[in-house]
Amino acid sequence: MDPLSAILRFHSWCRGRGKAWSLSGQDGSPAIPAARCAACYGDGQNLVTEDVTVVEGDVATISCRVKNSDDSVIQLLNPNRQTIYFRDFRPLKDSRFQLVNFSNSELRVSLTNVSISDEGRYFCQLYTDPPQEIYTTITVLVPPRNLVIDIEKETAVEGEEIELNCTAMASRPATTIRWFKGNKELTGKSEVERWSDMYTVTSQLLLKVGREDDGVPVICLVDHPAVKDLQTQRYLEVMYKPQVRVSQNYPLQGLTREGEPLELTCTAFGKPQPTDMRWLRVDDEMPQHVVVSGSNLLISNLNKTDNGTYRCEASNAVGKSHADYMLFVYDSRAGEEGAIRSVDHAVVGGVVAVVVFAMLCLLIILGRYFARHKGTYFTHEAKGADDAADADTAIINAEGGQNNSEEKKEYFI
Repeated sequence: MDPLSAILRFHSWCRGRGKAWSLSGQDGSPAIPAARCAACYGDGQNLVTEDVTVVEGDVATISCRVKNSDDSVIQLLNPNRQTIYFRDFRPLKDSRFQLVNFSNSELRVSLTNVSISDEGRYFCQLYTDPPQEIYTTITVLVPPRNLVIDIEKETAVEGEEIELNCTAMASRPATTIRWFKGNKELTGKSEVERWSDMYTVTSQLLLKVGREDDGVPVICLVDHPAVKDLQTQRYLEVMYKPQVRVSQNYPLQGLTREGEPLELTCTAFGKPQPTDMRWLRVDDEMPQHVVVSGSNLLISNLNKTDNGTYRCEASNAVGKSHADYMLFVYDSRAGEEGAIRSVDHAVVGGVVAVVVFAMLCLLIILGRYFARHKGTYFTHEAKGADDAADADTAIINAEGGQNNSEEKKEYFI
């Protein structure tokens, strides 16, 4: 029996159970009615399949497998219940369906160039008595068609709050948008619009900018199951007023003394670059002998009337900034007297150290001398006791030598 006859015979078998069937699809292919007949199908307990998720334009593979094969016929139907494959025969004219594998235990079919219209339930049927059926669902993912950042101002001024909007158009499902400034993640506010089966997501970010943000990228990144690493970015352009610094070129270090020169240099950085820079003396007139040349200030012969605060001002289109230098002119010998005092203190400190060291050495020498000449001292009271024959004699001798009758004589008259 040819495959088409087998399909018709199966349809007739079900129709004989009191069910109405349509034998042709929209393209003339044999079809099964949209209303399922529970009397014709079992619960599909001997069939196995899995749901399929595929990105639009890719290939989806549908597999109908039999756990315990008894050589029964397997067929695959589309969401309209048109027969795609009956065994290894394809009655459907859609050539995007191709047979990958056919055996008594599996019918595997591929669908190329998947579109949203292909989404839905596909039915696996097994011709047993009664027939068994299960379904698999094809889900089609659509990545965003476009990703765009719109910025409120192309150029911002430090301290301003600007608005950025990132739009991900025509995706399915709706995408998630994340914001980054450099490596730091920021929080935006998203809105989702649905158009037919597609979603457009717009995320708004409010950002207060400073001079440190100039040239930093703001990144809009998409989280979507159909695409990886999809992002776009815009570089911030921030204008800021000048940052001013005054440096002393001469003298390089030390005191500013009468009769010596002083040279100062003013540097300023800003966006846009400062175009106007000037020197002035705070709360007083600039001395006539002061020479200002661009960013440099020179006083060739300092005197105490030059004492005061000297200011460098710089400005650009954003604003004006300044830096101050406080000048105090010392006497011409101020540095020398200080140096002499430093020398005197050093000499005194050295002398004290030598004296302390000498005293320590003397104490050590005296200690060693007394330790070597330590002796035993005897009294004359015990003289002769060492030569006595016994203890009684030693005692007598120790008491003054009473046994020496020759030295002590008494006369009686």
